[in-house]
Amino acid sequence: SSIPMPVAMWDFKHCDPKRCSGVKLSRCNMLKTLKTSQRFRGIVASPVGEKAVSPADRRIVELYGAGVVDCSWARIDEVPFSKIRGPTDRLLPYLVATNPVNYGKPWKLNCAEALAAIFYITGYPEHGEALLAKFKWGHAFKKVNGGLLSRYAKCKDSAEVVQVQNDYLKQLEEDSERKEENT
Repeated sequence: SSIPMPVAMWDFKHCDPKRCSGVKLSRCNMLKTLKTSQRFRGIVASPVGEKAVSPADRRIVELYGAGVVDCSWARIDEVPFSKIRGPTDRLLPYLVATNPVNYGKPWKLNCAEALAAIFYITGYPEHGEALLAKFKWGHAFKKVNGGLLSRYAKCKDSAEVVQVQNDYLKQLEEDSERKEENT
């Protein structure tokens, strides 16, 4: 891999391996698949995180890398989070998926997009781009989310990332209301 820090995934095999971005990244030697019992000290994109990933996590990513829990939101209760949960689990802020399965859907990122988001937000955009370059649609992620990723990357900590996200969502809501009033 061209990425000098560990990139990892716990794969709970909830999705079609032919369409799974994590499986493809593993085949391309861009990430390591972990067993449920294996610990990972890097930042992990996980639905059980209590804080949003932020630039404050940069040093952890630099030293220990980035990881993701590959599971389906529809089967989240089947994932043994108690066995893989760690102090570096993080939530991802609002971003829009550009993968073919969930294109245009907010919060529905696949593994490659989630890992890329961690790298972009923590100041390693080149690593995010290296991961996304393995996919035909990969360029679209930055095109669609570039403005938000840039704003998140300028934040100080998780609280600021959440504030930027909430301000953005409020603006989207206001824009939508204005459009409805004008029709």
